[in-house]
Amino acid sequence: MDAGPADVLAEGDAYERYMGRWSRRAAEVFVVRLGVPAGLRWLDVGCGAGALTAVVAARCGPRAVVGLDRSPGFLRTARAAPAPARFAVADASALPVRDASFDTVVSGPALNFLEPPATAVAEAARVVRPGGLVAAYVWDYAGGMALLSHFWNAAAAVDPAAAALDEGRRFPLCRPGPLHALWAGAGLADVTAAPVEVPTVFGRFEDVWEPFLSGQGPAPGYVAALAPTARDRLRTRLAATLPTGPDGSVSLTARAWTVRGRRP
Repeated sequence: MDAGPADVLAEGDAYERYMGRWSRRAAEVFVVRLGVPAGLRWLDVGCGAGALTAVVAARCGPRAVVGLDRSPGFLRTARAAPAPARFAVADASALPVRDASFDTVVSGPALNFLEPPATAVAEAARVVRPGGLVAAYVWDYAGGMALLSHFWNAAAAVDPAAAALDEGRRFPLCRPGPLHALWAGAGLADVTAAPVEVPTVFGRFEDVWEPFLSGQGPAPGYVAALAPTARDRLRTRLAATLPTGPDGSVSLTARAWTVRGRRP
């Protein structure tokens, strides 16, 4: 996954604990819905720690699967998995791939971190064969990510300036309309978007809070920059506002939007 300068995304193992595990659940639904046959050549752009790549390798019977990402740290995590895939460092806006080299090009929740996203989608359309599929999923930061909604509401309550950092405000590519327009703008046809919702269940509050201390991603990056007293105030506020069951568990949901289209 690529990132802007304010969003630290470099350590795959830490990101897995924070958001990667939920991305993997969304990926399971995403690839099944694609409904493509076995024996195809797949490219995963902005593959991050390899959640989607691993699901493709396990579920889709690919002839070959390649994951590309700008972060060597993420790719170290991806390569440690047993999935039969190849990985390489590459920029999504200038893929080191020949035209029409792949049957299917996919991306996990990376679009909002690709600069510029329109160039990345155009590159994906370039490297897929005519008739091939270009598809992605992104988190619904604007309203469907309960964990992040609770986090940023708590952060804004103790630090009003934090509201401007909320991914729901910063990242426009988290709704069907902008995603459809992005795909159509790259010349892709038969474009459709659909939601995917997965449960995000935590055994206790500490399981919620600990990944926010990783520094990997916009919200953890914000936490890492706080003074200890401010971090404690945020922790207290978040604990007080989360829906907690009698056993201390926290049950939330995460919604993603999928988008797909074919190269004419």
